[in-house]
Amino acid sequence: MNEHARHAADSLRSIDLPETDQPLRDDVNRVGSLVGDIIAEQEGQPFLDEVERIRIAAIHRRETGAATAELERELTGADVAHASALVRAFSTYFQAVNVAERVHRIRRRRAYEMSGAAAQPGSLRDVLARLRDDGVSAQDVAACLSRLRIEPVFTAHPTEAVRRALLEKEHEVVRALVADIDGSRTPVERRADLERMRLALTAAWQTAELALEKPTVADELEHVGFYLTDVLYRVVPVFYEVFADALAEAGDAPDLPAVLGFGTWVGGDMDGNPNVGAETIAATLATQRAQVVALYRREVLALASLLSQTVSRVPCSADVLARLDVYRALLPKAAARLRSRQQDMPYRQLLQLVAERLGETERGREGGYPDAATFLADIRVVADSLAQHRGRHAGWFAVRRLVRRIETFGFHLATLDLRQESSSHDAALAALLGDEGWANHDVATRVRRLGELIGNPRGIDASTDDTARRTLAVFRTVAELRPRYGARAFGPYIISMSRSAADALAVLALARIAGCTCDDDSVPLDVAPLFETVADLDAAESVVRALFADPLYRAHLATRGDRQIVMLGYSDSAKDGGLVASRWALQQTQIALTRLAREAGIRIVFFHGRGGSASRGGGKTERAVIASPRGSVDGHLRLTEQGEVIHRKYGIRALALRNLEQMTGAVLRATLRPRPPEAREQAWRTMATLIAAEARRAYRTLVHENPSFPDYFRAATPIDVIERLRIGSRPSRRGGTGGIDRLRAIPWVFAWSQNRCGLTGWYGVGSGLAHGIATFGRAQLAEMTRDWPFFAQLVDDVEMVLAKCDIAIFERYSRLAGDLHAPFFADISAEFERTRRAILELKQEDELLAHDLRLRQSIRLRNPYVDPISLLQVDLLSRWREADRDDDELLHGLIATVNGISAGIQNTG
Repeated sequence: MNEHARHAADSLRSIDLPETDQPLRDDVNRVGSLVGDIIAEQEGQPFLDEVERIRIAAIHRRETGAATAELERELTGADVAHASALVRAFSTYFQAVNVAERVHRIRRRRAYEMSGAAAQPGSLRDVLARLRDDGVSAQDVAACLSRLRIEPVFTAHPTEAVRRALLEKEHEVVRALVADIDGSRTPVERRADLERMRLALTAAWQTAELALEKPTVADELEHVGFYLTDVLYRVVPVFYEVFADALAEAGDAPDLPAVLGFGTWVGGDMDGNPNVGAETIAATLATQRAQVVALYRREVLALASLLSQTVSRVPCSADVLARLDVYRALLPKAAARLRSRQQDMPYRQLLQLVAERLGETERGREGGYPDAATFLADIRVVADSLAQHRGRHAGWFAVRRLVRRIETFGFHLATLDLRQESSSHDAALAALLGDEGWANHDVATRVRRLGELIGNPRGIDASTDDTARRTLAVFRTVAELRPRYGARAFGPYIISMSRSAADALAVLALARIAGCTCDDDSVPLDVAPLFETVADLDAAESVVRALFADPLYRAHLATRGDRQIVMLGYSDSAKDGGLVASRWALQQTQIALTRLAREAGIRIVFFHGRGGSASRGGGKTERAVIASPRGSVDGHLRLTEQGEVIHRKYGIRALALRNLEQMTGAVLRATLRPRPPEAREQAWRTMATLIAAEARRAYRTLVHENPSFPDYFRAATPIDVIERLRIGSRPSRRGGTGGIDRLRAIPWVFAWSQNRCGLTGWYGVGSGLAHGIATFGRAQLAEMTRDWPFFAQLVDDVEMVLAKCDIAIFERYSRLAGDLHAPFFADISAEFERTRRAILELKQEDELLAHDLRLRQSIRLRNPYVDPISLLQVDLLSRWREADRDDDELLHGLIATVNGISAGIQNTG
């Protein structure tokens, strides 16, 4: 064991890991030793010795409370190239730790499955057993399955954009660790595994983390495509098999419908992104179609090789033979290439012709499949024949897996959502109507005029206005491509900054002007208002009520199955009013809209716009679903997945499966056995309202009402570096310059996570809780924290954010603000301590995360590697600004620190 690994092992031994986590210790030691070898090989032994000296100093600071200055002296003034190499060394280590922890989650899952005893908590087996014990009947489960829908939606603005080349190398390390997950490999096999990891990690060390150019929409599509095609395509059939087994074990055996679907915003999110429009919509759908059809073709050819049954041994259905005759006539050249000695193998011959037809579909030629349903029918013919002719154990299982994939991915791979800001629609309508003051008319006037347009859109065109042309082109593209790609290719049309019924009616009017209608003259899109700020959330009920009362909009809903999608914005509401005000407004909005929809006879579907950080709705999805208001889930979960969350949840197949299980199980529980009515809840609501109001006041006083705060923010965070990162195709602002209000929530949160303050996830919470304790007493708030899932999750999320913060390191960033440092740092550090004390008082604990040993250990394991990167960032940031931000070498070093800190602390965006 080299020195690096020995110290890593020592740091692990200082952490009181449970006995079940001993294999994690072993994996970290193995990978840590390998990382040390690679660093020494690539950069030299003296460099590795320096890394160890700095890491030991960081541990000493953490364990003894030593001053930060000692560690800071080790790092200040380093040559930029040398500083960048140090950052890469530290981040390579905890990226390896991240992999080891993910593999350990797989190990724990396997341990549950192999024990044959209790099911893993949150698994479908566990949830269905608990529902059965709670008296839920098989009929109730079957009824719920008919409306069950789980839809993760991958968005196009990551805070972690790992290159696909590096993702593939990480998978190689995962595969090597998983190969020996139970310790059964021979010494020779273990050496081979080690060399596979060495190759992958060394190649990764020699690969730049980010491309030199800002990613295009096509690049973002490739990034998301990795998870869809390399992970989820493989996982989906396994999910259904696990679900079916769990249903059977619980005593239920209903037919399991297609309950999974995946969405994406890549190529369709036009809000503030001039790079997205009709062209990217068309390109995205074409790319996704090509990707999934290629996967199908490869799988069909594999099935053709597998299904070698001859009719002399076992019959096949007349439908298979009839379809084979049809395909010989449809594809005569391909049929002529079939081997005559295989003419008694109908499955093989049919599937070879199906693969040929898929090839024609890929090439867009006549003879290709018109839609996924026709392809699915072909595969079902084969599956049914195998089931009817003793083939359940001779290929039916494999064919059934393909059926599940086609049901899920169709020819679209992932549903493409469309999103645009309401002001863009207003600008287009102003041009189309020749009314420059369109957006300034009162709502009633706009609603009346929009009604006239929806009823009679003829005679209006885009003329020479670019905004109107671009807007109508989007709807015309939908009209053109929907028949080709299928109804599931397009998700909802989301309207950012929705503030009135006119914003939703504008979409219907523009669609009809563009001719985006079906044969029955209906608009084939779900119109989804997005309520983002606290004020917009408060007004959501009146907006949706007005829509439900509008005859034209109600007629549109009838064509959409009387279903209304409403998107809830976690990011901007928290940026607007702070975490508590945001969460409470979101909770109240769901309650109000659920009640309103029930009264109107409409099924409402909430689309949760969550990010990775707590202030953007991050956290454990399972807990969030269970904490949702009663009746608000109703069998459907649609939520955004973005940034490092995508990688953490879907980067490894076994963990993607676990995540899908947990989400599905939570939706089943929330739908079939929601929390019973709680007599104390009315009092809790009163308390939450008061706490949220005080927390919002404190937050807004700092962030929105102090005129010096924008200058302090720009000085005390690396926002100027983040704005230059080449990690997304979209600008960091909604338009123009301006202060905090115009800055998007992602860079806002990202900046505060980088400086180790995490302000967006807790500022104002302490003031709110302290006011609540003073008003209602500690006992009542502690009871609410313990017994109300909504408030318990809120407090736990804040506690997690606090545990990841380091105010001493944040102080180094704050000093970059010069004269603004003293007043702002005093205020922020006081609120941090106020929040920490309130959380500990409510939980009656002496330290943060006392109840979550694994998370506390995980943070402790990474800190000695994150802390030096943070101090390097402060030093490089100061030098870069002194050089008027023109030094590209310093900027590249800073970008390395941003990536390193993000990987180390996670939950960043």
